[in-house]
Amino acid sequence: MTTPQDLFLVSLDVPGEHPVEQGDLSLALAGAELVDLLGARALTLDGERIVPGPVLTTGDRMLDEAGARLVREEPYETVEDWLWRRGEGLAVAYRDTLEAAGQITGRRRLRLPGRNRHDLPADTAARRHATDRWESRDPVLTGLAATLGIQDDRPAGPEPEDEAVVTVLVAVGDAVTELEAVRERRRIENIAFDNIWRAP
Repeated sequence: MTTPQDLFLVSLDVPGEHPVEQGDLSLALAGAELVDLLGARALTLDGERIVPGPVLTTGDRMLDEAGARLVREEPYETVEDWLWRRGEGLAVAYRDTLEAAGQITGRRRLRLPGRNRHDLPADTAARRHATDRWESRDPVLTGLAATLGIQDDRPAGPEPEDEAVVTVLVAVGDAVTELEAVRERRRIENIAFDNIWRAP
């Protein structure tokens, strides 16, 4: 199992303060892909820029697709730019992939198009792997989950030791915060627009 798959399953399984937004999850999944590609030495970071390494076959279709989509021309892409580009529609892509593999059943808690909010992971080896990783307080998984408001009553796990991983986690947190600010501006604009039409 990959970090994005584990994160998706945890987002369904672990209670949060509110349902996970599709856009937030997509950004976090794009960050999770970067972390796994860093671990596979398919890329390195030069500051905040993603320096691609050799094209690798990881055995996971989604991760291989992510590696193939890295920008391979200087000045290369920043982590932030990657999150927004790769993240577009990524939650739906992972949902469909996991659903096709029989990893999701029932009703989810995600706000995904055309779906109910209470679907759950199937009781599979993949779900148990994600749960074990969560229970062990894996720093990457808990760090990404925290950006989505997913947490439990236990203390947070240790900080990742790899500086490049920390850079990715910080970028994911910043992107999710930015997306929420955009949503809030739209809500305020919609309220103001409604008030104009309701005015006598």
